[in-house]
Amino acid sequence: MVGDSLRLLVADDHPLFRKGLRTLLGSVSDFELVGEAETGEAAVERCLSLQPDVVLMDLQMPGGSGIDAIREIVAASPMMKILVVTLFEDDDSVFAALRAGARGYVLKDTDEDEMIRAIQAVGNGEAIFSAAVAKMVLAYFANPRREAPQLFPTLTEREREILRLLAQGKSNPVIAAELFLSPKTVANHLSNIFSKLQVADRAEAIIRARDAGLR
Repeated sequence: MVGDSLRLLVADDHPLFRKGLRTLLGSVSDFELVGEAETGEAAVERCLSLQPDVVLMDLQMPGGSGIDAIREIVAASPMMKILVVTLFEDDDSVFAALRAGARGYVLKDTDEDEMIRAIQAVGNGEAIFSAAVAKMVLAYFANPRREAPQLFPTLTEREREILRLLAQGKSNPVIAAELFLSPKTVANHLSNIFSKLQVADRAEAIIRARDAGLR
């Protein structure tokens, strides 16, 4: 590879998606794929050892979330640029990623040409967002005095309260006692929360909540 090639690392736990990206990156002469990672912990470790120019980071991975990985990588190597490539386009995910230090945010259904442009833009030090995300970010900064987006707007107030206690590591019986609810009611609320957040279990829900700053 020539000296000015962009050295890239892909962090994603889906083998098929990594394979697709590998094929795409291999088609661009000034891209060099130097590593891959399947977990958040591996992403941090390989980024620090391989020192890529740009990291293509998924947000939901086992072994530490993408948000945590971004935070650790940027803290250790501030010059390393992170492009989030994910399925999530909700306010919480976008702003959590940006607060952690991501330089760009695109969705996994982005077409190949746009993905290549996004990688090149982030590699050149620009900020880049997919259309839906850019609209959200611009709307937020167009009115800096407005309140920050409400965390998890699809949840009811009671569900947010239960999610907050869940993020603190509290068990169902403890949550039930604190909120004067029956354990069955708490379990029903958690089932609704998992469905709305599109997570599989309480561990994933806790990660989403903590990444968004819910404590």
